[in-house]
Amino acid sequence: MIKRATVTDGTASGQGPVPEICNGKEVGIKKKSKVPGVMITQFIETLPEGKSHPDFTRKPIALTIQEGKFAFFKAIVTGDPAPTVTWSRNNGDVSDTSRYQSKYDSNSNEHTFEMPNVMPDQADTYKCFAINEYGQAMVTVVLNVIEVGYKKNKAQQPLAEAANGNFKNVLKRKSKIRPKSEQTERKDGEIDPKFWELLLSADKKDYEKICAEFGVTDFRWMLKKLNEMKKEREEEQADFVRSLSNLRPIQVNADGTASFEIDMDLIDPSSSIFLYKDGEMIPYTKELGEQMKHSLKQVGKKFIFSMKDLMPEDAGLYQLDVEDVNMFSTEFKVPVVDFLVKIQEVKAKEREDAVFECVLSNPFSKILWFGKNLPLEQGDKYDIEVSEDKLIHRLVVKDCMVVDKGIYSACAGIKSCNAWLVVEADKEVPKGKKSARKATRAGGSGMDLQKIAQEQQIKLEEKKEQIKAAKQAAAPPPEPSPAPPPTKVEPKAPEPKVEPAPEKPPIVEVVSTKKTPLAVPVPAPVPEDLGSDQLPEETKEPERPEPPSADVEEPVITCGLSDIYALRGKPAELTVMMNVDCDGTWFKDGEQLSSGSGVTIAKDGTSHKLAIDSCSDYNSGVYRFVTGDQSTQAKVIVGDVPEFDPDDLHKFSKPVVVRVGQNAAFKMPFPPQESLVVSWFKEGAEIKDGGGVKIVKEPNHSRLLLKDCLRTDAGEIKIQLKNPFGSVEATSRLIVLDRPGPPEGPVETVETTSSIIEIKWNPPKDDGGSAVTNYIIERQQVGQSLWTKLGDVSADKNSFRDRNVTHGKKYNYHIYAENPEGISDALETADSIMAGIMILAGPPGAPKVVSASKTCINLTWTPPEDDKGIPIIGYQVEKRKKDTTQWIALNALNEPIEDVNYAVKDITEGAEYEFRVSAINESGAGDPSPPSAMVCAKNPNMRPCFKDPEDFIVVRAGNSARVKICYEAEPPPTITWLKDDEPISPWINIINTEGMSQLVIPSSKRSDSAIYTIIAKNSVGEASFDVEVRVTDEPKTPGPVEIEQTVHGKVEVSWAPSPDQELDDRLYYVVSQHDSNTRVWKTVADRLFANTFTANNILPGIEYHFRVYAKNDMGLSDPSQSPTWGANSNRVPIISNGVSSAEICFERPPSILVPLKVHTPPKGYQLYMTCAVRGCPTPTVSWFLDDVCINSDKNYYITNSFGVCSMYILRVRQKDSGEYKVVAVNPLGRAECSTKLVVKE
Repeated sequence: MIKRATVTDGTASGQGPVPEICNGKEVGIKKKSKVPGVMITQFIETLPEGKSHPDFTRKPIALTIQEGKFAFFKAIVTGDPAPTVTWSRNNGDVSDTSRYQSKYDSNSNEHTFEMPNVMPDQADTYKCFAINEYGQAMVTVVLNVIEVGYKKNKAQQPLAEAANGNFKNVLKRKSKIRPKSEQTERKDGEIDPKFWELLLSADKKDYEKICAEFGVTDFRWMLKKLNEMKKEREEEQADFVRSLSNLRPIQVNADGTASFEIDMDLIDPSSSIFLYKDGEMIPYTKELGEQMKHSLKQVGKKFIFSMKDLMPEDAGLYQLDVEDVNMFSTEFKVPVVDFLVKIQEVKAKEREDAVFECVLSNPFSKILWFGKNLPLEQGDKYDIEVSEDKLIHRLVVKDCMVVDKGIYSACAGIKSCNAWLVVEADKEVPKGKKSARKATRAGGSGMDLQKIAQEQQIKLEEKKEQIKAAKQAAAPPPEPSPAPPPTKVEPKAPEPKVEPAPEKPPIVEVVSTKKTPLAVPVPAPVPEDLGSDQLPEETKEPERPEPPSADVEEPVITCGLSDIYALRGKPAELTVMMNVDCDGTWFKDGEQLSSGSGVTIAKDGTSHKLAIDSCSDYNSGVYRFVTGDQSTQAKVIVGDVPEFDPDDLHKFSKPVVVRVGQNAAFKMPFPPQESLVVSWFKEGAEIKDGGGVKIVKEPNHSRLLLKDCLRTDAGEIKIQLKNPFGSVEATSRLIVLDRPGPPEGPVETVETTSSIIEIKWNPPKDDGGSAVTNYIIERQQVGQSLWTKLGDVSADKNSFRDRNVTHGKKYNYHIYAENPEGISDALETADSIMAGIMILAGPPGAPKVVSASKTCINLTWTPPEDDKGIPIIGYQVEKRKKDTTQWIALNALNEPIEDVNYAVKDITEGAEYEFRVSAINESGAGDPSPPSAMVCAKNPNMRPCFKDPEDFIVVRAGNSARVKICYEAEPPPTITWLKDDEPISPWINIINTEGMSQLVIPSSKRSDSAIYTIIAKNSVGEASFDVEVRVTDEPKTPGPVEIEQTVHGKVEVSWAPSPDQELDDRLYYVVSQHDSNTRVWKTVADRLFANTFTANNILPGIEYHFRVYAKNDMGLSDPSQSPTWGANSNRVPIISNGVSSAEICFERPPSILVPLKVHTPPKGYQLYMTCAVRGCPTPTVSWFLDDVCINSDKNYYITNSFGVCSMYILRVRQKDSGEYKVVAVNPLGRAECSTKLVVKE
């Protein structure tokens, strides 16, 4: 129960402590503060420069607190000179220092007013004054105190009516449900009042069940009376609420709490709301939900009552009242039931069905199933199955997908159990394709549920028989009695429940709720989030003012006006109390008011009231009441409680899931409002900006950023919007995922044999927020550094059998836990684990090297002297390379060497090795022998020999010349190079490496041409090899060419030698011939070492041309051109005999002699396309593909030889298909032809 403060503050002269603080100064100029709710009075018109009147930069905040807690108000004031701060309360003084303490912190400039161990009688309206010589600032703040527990020895503080100065009639609760202490024994046939209360709030479909429970069989009579009661109840409710809807009975939630909901549109938001259980008032809170069992949360028009830590004694009839009228009743039943078999974790594959099943201790027709905290119903996705005896309950999740994984729970009464559903993706299905639907089911309890249920059924039957027998033995014979009109029968139940007869309830006298005008304080408007308006029990009704004496005639305001915050669309009332009956005038913003237009002015004796039927923005302003020379004024501020958009509220309510180290962001839009205070909370504690928390507050939204989240950051996230009219909250949840912790040790050895090692461990303490999917096992053999992965183990198994072990070897193991977020740290075995028991043979003799070469080393050794009584199966040979520490086995233990000699072929030429041998018996390999002597893998001494050398090298002058010779020799030989049997020049470089020698001439010249000799010599012998190096360049052009005819049909072509002929003995000549008939140059002589050539078949009437080239190893020289030989030089003049000759013109436009043909080659084949064109002068020929010129395209090889136009494609492609066109153009005209090319696939 909450003790609410009542406000009796006025602002007229003489009110409260103002005259005392102001030292007699009259009120001067009213000033407006930047902080809403602060009233400033300036004493002088003009302030001196640099001086200022007091003001609040931080005003005290209204407080609702539990009885016995530490209450305090804080304020920060400004002003020059520094103002003096004092505190007071409306109904009482604050002089008791044991209950009230004023403090000042000079560092933070905060003034604090503290109340240790606050009591209900301290609930009041408090004032804070700041005053200096230039003015004063004043602000009011409300303190509400929540009483702990219901005081049975106190009656609820009533609203009283005064008659002749005495309180006679007390307003009582209208409900007929009374506490057990006030109940009287009911008469036979009298119906329990609880029956009617449940029917008034129940759906029609539940009427039959309720009637059967209370034994009512006359349904027609019941319905008739119920309609009458409903009509009466609705009339009572209409005084306080506009509408009631969405009545949801109490039920257990997935988080273990129970709650019921109701949508209620209150006419007056400040109306008191009470909660009752079986007729007894129960305390609840809106803000201290973590400390109290019961809470009532309001979101808009929805009221949600919830209770936590459910116990069997929480069963009963719960009722919600507004003032004294019942709005909703619901019964909370706690069945005697428990889980004999709880649901177990299910690991299913994608597209497979998952089954959760449990067994109850008592029959239950339907239990509640939840998935990821959401209720589940029978449908396409879920099957809910119940056995005939109602003991076995199953939930089937059909067609599991990865998104279905999470925590599923079953609730029966106040008992619940939960388990994980883990869904593994089908890795065999190709990416992007959906796997096929599986007909198999995963999960189940793994127990014989039918057998357990049958055993429990037998126990229940035996228990029922015992109760029945005891009842028959104790019960007296029944006396016949006539049945009353509403027949009451015993309800049928599987288990009879014996209850004591309730006491007869007292007769309740219902009195009128209309209030007679009294000189009572006016309640201060309090925001909705401060709690329900419940009248305090300790507060006494203020006394009626005594009638004025005959000599006192001046009217005085005994209770003035106070600022109020009114909700838009709701009524508001201003009240002024006088000491005598007198008239007064109301003003709004300086204009006189009268009744009408939604405003009612009333006077009742000494009470003057101004009532606003429905507040709107028009009603905001300053209201003033004047009577004689007395006046009081106050502000009426109209506004709305903050609200969220339903879509934004739905989006915000979805949990935010992040991984450890990531940032979590929450954003909530809201309509812009003045004086709006935005607060963020995590698990009920307010979050402040700073550190890893960033809070951004904008006019239309607020954002919360939590940086680098840890697992401890997970929890409920709540945003609260608060203004003077009320508050609203929105709740979301932060889920932080991480990889699991390491499995719990120590690692236990379950079994160890010569072929198997079995180990066991415990699950990790922290699963990282999501279930462990599997464990990963790694193994390391002692003496080796390599860790090998052995495989995975499903999460439901905490053991592993290693079957790939070697008898007698020791092993270390790593165990990792894995969940969808990653792999944990490793759990390592404390000590190495040996496979079986070892009986090993002694070491053999040290190996001896029989022979060695670069490809093979032959070894031999002697058997061990002590074989420990166990036959030797064979031997294992190991090698170690020089300058390394690792011994490498040359044969596996399961492939022993049966003889005492071995040829090692896995060697590297030139490397040095040592060897050791171990004897193998059925227990494994024994201790190794001493190592052999170090031996090098190389051939025996040999005479030098050269490997595939080249004996002739040609180099272009100016380039570097490099002669590389490879050789074999043992020991390494001494290398010597000679040039023409003489020592080489100093500028020639010699590079010797193992098995190779190089001679390098950096920039060669023709003089470097010579025969170079390499000589290799060692202790075994000597070898040499000659290499001819020719340094040359492209030859110079031969001299002038002359032609002379020796006989008919033959001519002799001669030329002067090339200047390089004397320098290059490999130079020769090439002759090409061209005639006017073929018009093609062709080679007629090659490799001529002479300077003459005789050309045959020289025909008269044909012109001939010759070209002579010089050629050597570097290539051809430029040609030397001969003079023309033929028709023009030997033409005989013809005598015309006086006959004139006409001039002949050979010019003609282009024409197509042979057109293009159609081609259809397969894709990737080559293609030739030709046509013949003529014209004079010679036309220009262009090729086109689909009207695009392709002459410059490198994909096409195009030629034109004396009118024969050809195009060649090396490999045709699909995009080469199209229309090809050849266009020939000269000054006299144009000709073209075309064809199509189709490329086959």
